[in-house]
Amino acid sequence: MDQLALLFLLLLGALLTVPLGERLGLPAPVLMTLVGIVLAFLPFVPNVEVPPEFILPLVLPPLLYASVQRTSWRQFAANRRPIFLLAVALVFVTTAAVGAVAHSLVPGLPLAAALALGALVAPPDPVAATAVAGSLGLPRRLVSILEGEGLFNDVTAIVLYHVAIAAVVSGSFSWPEALGEFVLSAVVAVLVGLALGWLSNKLIGLLGDATLQTGLTLLVPFVSYVLAEELHGSGVLAVLVTALFLAEHAADADDVMGRLAGQTFWQIVDTLVTGIAFGLIGLELIHVFGVAEGRGWEMLGWGAAVVGVVVGVRLLWLLPATWLAKKLHTLRDVDEEIPMSWRETVVMWWAGMRGVASVALALAIPFTTDDGAPFPGRDEIVFIAFCVIIATLVVQGLTLPWLVRRLGVRADTETERALERELAIRAAKAAKRRLKEIEEFEELPEEVQERLLRGAYDIGARISPDMVDDERRAAFVERTKRFKAVQRIQRELMSAARHEVLAARSEPGADPEVVDRVLRHLDVRSMR
Repeated sequence: MDQLALLFLLLLGALLTVPLGERLGLPAPVLMTLVGIVLAFLPFVPNVEVPPEFILPLVLPPLLYASVQRTSWRQFAANRRPIFLLAVALVFVTTAAVGAVAHSLVPGLPLAAALALGALVAPPDPVAATAVAGSLGLPRRLVSILEGEGLFNDVTAIVLYHVAIAAVVSGSFSWPEALGEFVLSAVVAVLVGLALGWLSNKLIGLLGDATLQTGLTLLVPFVSYVLAEELHGSGVLAVLVTALFLAEHAADADDVMGRLAGQTFWQIVDTLVTGIAFGLIGLELIHVFGVAEGRGWEMLGWGAAVVGVVVGVRLLWLLPATWLAKKLHTLRDVDEEIPMSWRETVVMWWAGMRGVASVALALAIPFTTDDGAPFPGRDEIVFIAFCVIIATLVVQGLTLPWLVRRLGVRADTETERALERELAIRAAKAAKRRLKEIEEFEELPEEVQERLLRGAYDIGARISPDMVDDERRAAFVERTKRFKAVQRIQRELMSAARHEVLAARSEPGADPEVVDRVLRHLDVRSMR
């Protein structure tokens, strides 16, 4: 088996683990990690040869961009306090704690190298957190905080990592210089993200075609990441700012085709790239075990100690941080989402899994310093990092569904239904207002007016049947039955038309381009 065959095998696994995970009640990223571990021990599977410097720019931008599509700037702004406590403060605390423990345990490991280890294992993985949380039916406020933490903590951790690596490689360190680099990195990233977001939004409006628009969104996260890195900014933060800008400034609310095509495309990208990334984590075990040859038990002890620090610090930090967030929470902060009970805090603690970013940062550690000497403790850092990743991802990922069920943490379906009902009412009222505006300029027959008014009313009823009383609900159900019958017959008519046009593709003299154009027209009508 060669590298290309292994890539296609991982892509197939990424697809198969989604339905398998739904049946088993387990997160797909965790299953893909297990698949990678199994493949790593098969003799015919080759060692993975991906240049470390390519992992971050190839994997993180699309995954972060896809994650941001599920959230909004308002959500981040409303949750700025809890996200800051987790994404910034907790990363600093974890980095310091892991650095101190590793420096004291591993012989000859300099403090700066130990802090680099702390920085790379500090950030919980945003992809793992959102994938796991989204599949368990957790309260939306917990998912929002986990998403915010997962997206922003990479920015903090990566900057700390680069500062620590630079200190080891150069042999010198300056706090003012490190702080200046941190601020400059953030400012450059925000400016690049805003500029590219504005430009991309204009280009999306000019392109018009849904296929071209979707192709542009594929390029945007990579361009944002690379451009920010070239200007000495944070590529991760630039991607987040660009994605948030585009999410808040959607070009056209009536661009149904573009929106559906984009959502479908990014769901596919998210599934495939996530599968490959977590499969690579498992495959890298062969290299990690090779590093530990001859002193495995000693290095496993170091790894276990660091795992305990990472997991313990998160719990010890979350308990007072959650209490503080509740104290700072006021009646005016109606949109702020914080854990409401100790059960939710425990779930947040156990959901802190490490993943792709930690792997990429561990493998990106240079082999030598500026003076040509080997990077001190590189093998030990890589081994300990993988101990943390596998322990948190596999153990916590496999047991999190059980913990959620055991603690009885569930989404607030009543609140979600209430919001859904409110949006349904607003949608129906908007449709009725527009109908009245049209009636002022156009003279419509009475039966047409009644039908249109009923259709405007049905817009909300289809979204939330609870918004109407029993009598109107019964009438709506009857109309829906008739409408579904008509729809079924229309689908059969359109199917017959599509089969006839598709059959013409293989007839002598048929122009495939014309056939495809007519077929696309029928497909669009079928969607409508």
